[in-house]
Amino acid sequence: MSNLSQSHKILFLNTLAFTMCFACWTLNGVLVTFLVDKGIFNFTVIETGWLLGIPILSGSIFRLPIGILTDKYGGKIIFSALLLLCSVPLFLLPFANSFWSFAVLSFLFGLVGTSFAVGIGYTSIWYPKEWQGRALGIFGMGNAGAAITTFLAPTLLNALSAKDPVNGWKMLPVIYAFTLVIIGILFIVFAKNKTNPGVSKTIPELMSPLKNVRVWRFGAYYFLVFGFFVAYSQWLLPNFMNVYSTTLVMGGMFATMFSLPSGVIRAFGGYLSDKFGARKVMYWVLGSSIVISFLLMFPKMEIFTAGPGVMANNNGIVTEVSADKIVINGKTHLVHKKEIIQDHDNSIFPEKNSWQEIIVKQNQEVKKKELLAQGVTQIKFSANIWVYLVLVILIGISWGIGKAAVYKHIPEYFPNEVGVVGGMVGLIGGLGGFFGPIIFGYLLDYTGLWTSSWIFIFIVSVLCLLWMHRTIISAMRSKSPDFTREIEEIN
Repeated sequence: MSNLSQSHKILFLNTLAFTMCFACWTLNGVLVTFLVDKGIFNFTVIETGWLLGIPILSGSIFRLPIGILTDKYGGKIIFSALLLLCSVPLFLLPFANSFWSFAVLSFLFGLVGTSFAVGIGYTSIWYPKEWQGRALGIFGMGNAGAAITTFLAPTLLNALSAKDPVNGWKMLPVIYAFTLVIIGILFIVFAKNKTNPGVSKTIPELMSPLKNVRVWRFGAYYFLVFGFFVAYSQWLLPNFMNVYSTTLVMGGMFATMFSLPSGVIRAFGGYLSDKFGARKVMYWVLGSSIVISFLLMFPKMEIFTAGPGVMANNNGIVTEVSADKIVINGKTHLVHKKEIIQDHDNSIFPEKNSWQEIIVKQNQEVKKKELLAQGVTQIKFSANIWVYLVLVILIGISWGIGKAAVYKHIPEYFPNEVGVVGGMVGLIGGLGGFFGPIIFGYLLDYTGLWTSSWIFIFIVSVLCLLWMHRTIISAMRSKSPDFTREIEEIN
């Protein structure tokens, strides 16, 4: 078998395993919601939130040690062990009868989230530099595993619960566990182990790249493009239901329209990074994230403010008051009545409506320039649901391309520490997925605006772009000080 065909086989196994691991990683989003909705478990809102977040947390914080183990022992050993070990808590999940037992098992099966660090290190070692962007992009398409759970798990739960409403759900984690075991066995049989000969064997040497600021900069990018992708995959459903009054099914479908393209487009992001360079792609990704999040910041709102009023031209007595005019000493002052305008929830741009409300009475004495009718302006912005959805899908696609571009950087700068650096960057990104909904929740509580999360994303996008641009300018100045000086003199 040629080297490239062997590499492609490993890439296929890695992508298959990662897709299923990602489906397992997001299982609680559907399962816990179902159990609470049906009254099978009486978890509080806070307990439910923790059960959704715990697998994301464990799958994030252990990415670094798993990445180190991958660099040291090879992807075949670590991936097959991870798949088989994580099936155990899924097999035990049907026996959970309390919040704490459910939480502990969720923490343990959440370790499937570390599969990303394994796959990044194990995939990159099989491909030459010019292929790595595409290969890592294809592997990263496993993010779309979240859509597998979103689509299939509700249908499976309904089918399993049809005959046994109380215990039918217990087969779902068992099905997931069996799938992990089957893929684990495929790994043992068909995968070939390979370690990087350049990787040092001592833990302090493996950890040394973490002193490099570049690692943390890549982590900041990934906090945005991956962390907020995971966060918004969960946040969009309540967002659509609260702001646009969608049903649970339609809100879930819209959330899937965000997460599915973002996962699939990652391979294209790898291709673009190979063709144009990861840095150029990141400029476009961060720029588009700034523009789209800015457009998404404006909430569905209705504003009433002071408009142009009607004032008396001279001193006098009000002799007549009607709905559309005020007469003072024979002089008529026209008044704009309030028009009843149909609600246009489908309108794209803000709509304005102005009128005047009379504040004087008949036989009242008025002075010149005194206000006779107060002006009122109503501005209504419906934040059209379809425009909102398109913008959300576009920012998801942008982040999907960005996820590939971030990981294209890592083998270039850290060829012998892909596992540990990839693990650290993945850890920071995963923490974005854990903390994102918590931050969004506090912002919503403080501001009362669902779009406050987009304001936060806008700020993070701007900071990432400024950090990247400043780093590139500093590098140019240090490498070509004369050239930079000439540019500054010309300007």
